[in-house]
This record gives sequence, structure tokens and C-alpha cells, in this order.
Amino acid sequence: MDLGELWAIFGPAVSGSVFGAGWWFWVDAVVCSSVKVPFYHYLPGIFASLAALMFNCVRKEDIDYSPYEDGEWRLKLWLFIAYVVSFVSLAASVGLLIQDSLVKSGPSAWTGVAGVLQCVFVLISGLMYWTSHSE
Repeated sequence: MDLGELWAIFGPAVSGSVFGAGWWFWVDAVVCSSVKVPFYHYLPGIFASLAALMFNCVRKEDIDYSPYEDGEWRLKLWLFIAYVVSFVSLAASVGLLIQDSLVKSGPSAWTGVAGVLQCVFVLISGLMYWTSHSE
């Protein structure tokens, strides 16, 4: 077995573990928080999960990488929107981390750090799964 075959076999399991670890960070931060975490703190992780789902709606084999042919522009547009959603969710989680570290009355800085870790892990897991499955 070569590395590609092993990645095709174990990649989805590793990807699911990374996704679960990302959400575990967030659940730990919410449970251990001494104040109520507002709903808008949940949104970056939800949108990161949505972006990971959007990545996995497209098969790698369906994308035409030729620059001279029209190809499937809808698939490329869908992936572009998925990348935009993922980077916006990551930027929002970093912004909430900065807000949490500056404001004393809100959630702790750990809540912001856990939000950033959640987004990073969820997005990495989505891309890992996208690269591992092929038909």
C-alpha cells in the first residue's frame, strides 16, 4: 500500500477526529465559562462547519483545472464561496478573541482562544476530508 491508499482509508477518520477536537475546545470553553456566552460567539464555529460542509459537496474529480476551457464554473464559484465563508469565520473568531481579551465584563480570553482553535480545527478537518475521499 502506498501513502495515497492509506490516506484514502484513514483520512476520513483522522478528519472526523480533528473536527471533534475543534468542537470539544468550544464546548469546554462554554461549559467552563463563568459568565453566559452570547450567541454571536457561537456563529464563527457554525459558519466554519458550514464551510467544511460546502467543501465536501464538491468532488475533486469534477473540477476541471484547465485554464483554457470553460469547465465547471459553478463548482469553482461554490468552492470560492466556501473559502470566503471559512476565512470570514476565522477572522470573526480572531476578532472575538481580541474583544474577549480587552473587555473585562464578557467571557474570558479562553473562550476566544477556544473559538479560534475551533475554527482552525474544523476548517482543517474539512480540507483533510476533501483531499482524502475520491471515487
